[in-house]
Amino acid sequence: MSHIFPHAVDSGIHHGGHVQGIAIDEARGHIYFSFTTELVKTDYAGHLLGTVKGLAGHLGCIVFDPEGRRVIGSLELKHDAIGKGIVSRTGRELAAEDAFYLVSFDVDAIDRPDMDAEKDGIMKAVWLREVVEDYNATDEVSGKPHRYGCSGIDGTALGPVFGADPHSPRKIMVAYGIYGDTSREDNDHQVILAYDPDIFDKYGGFLSQDEPHHSGPDVPEAKYFFFTGNTTYGVQNLEYDPFTRTWLTAVYTGSKQDFPNYPMFLIDGSRSPVMVSLKGRAGERGLILTPARLGQMPDEPTPGCRFPLGSTGIYAFGDGTYAFSVPGREEGGFTSRVVRHRLDPEHPQVFSEMP
Repeated sequence: MSHIFPHAVDSGIHHGGHVQGIAIDEARGHIYFSFTTELVKTDYAGHLLGTVKGLAGHLGCIVFDPEGRRVIGSLELKHDAIGKGIVSRTGRELAAEDAFYLVSFDVDAIDRPDMDAEKDGIMKAVWLREVVEDYNATDEVSGKPHRYGCSGIDGTALGPVFGADPHSPRKIMVAYGIYGDTSREDNDHQVILAYDPDIFDKYGGFLSQDEPHHSGPDVPEAKYFFFTGNTTYGVQNLEYDPFTRTWLTAVYTGSKQDFPNYPMFLIDGSRSPVMVSLKGRAGERGLILTPARLGQMPDEPTPGCRFPLGSTGIYAFGDGTYAFSVPGREEGGFTSRVVRHRLDPEHPQVFSEMP
């Protein structure tokens, strides 16, 4: 029996970094928070049930997988400004290479505070060759570092293949981070990779962050492109909403003056991708996804909405209501207040807070 989610849940104060994402286990009444280098587990009353620490990289958006009883998320171990900031805060040096993983946490084993992601054997990781290669490549169009402007990965979600029956098997969708370099035009797409959830059974291994392993698939099942224009670090949070059959993509807004620079875009999950020439990619072809419009979103080629929440956590309940993370800082630490909203077609921002 599912527990009733309250109007809001407060995470408490944590010190791993600002909140990156949330995941909800409706059957058990648990909520999970990614605080950059720490995974936090509470109940709906905000009581702390456990934490997982010891991460030396960036744990981003997370999603709960009820079939596998696990939380899946993106993990970056890299040496750019983000990686250096984490090293400065944690004091833990990274291995020399840049590595990107999908990670899986055994949620039922998280039963106390201060568990260790490596030593307690509760986290498995799958190395993503496709991301590593795009991150390390020189882009063929601009001649600049990082193909497509790839800064790694962040947004992570579970849902059916684009255009497939809504009850078809779910895939793990993971979105690239995208550097917001305004001097290039080859970085205006969001990039999403699809993987089968069974990759954790096939390739998942316990991760030593001092010696990152390379166990993972050679290629994703599919690679999709979604034209949004410039963003700052790409899709921060990705969430599939079965109620509207849309994928919510929350970003940090871009700064190119040629784009409206929305904080949220929607992908139409009912539409199959189309192979076309990609804008700004000098004739390169790719599978392009179709934007969706809800409520009063503008009728334009790249519509979006001005709803300000979502970049630090989204959960779709599947009934037209949602939980959005509101980040905060208190007493030298970081917080998240997760507040329930509803789809509101009459509201200019598409979503409104529930009473």
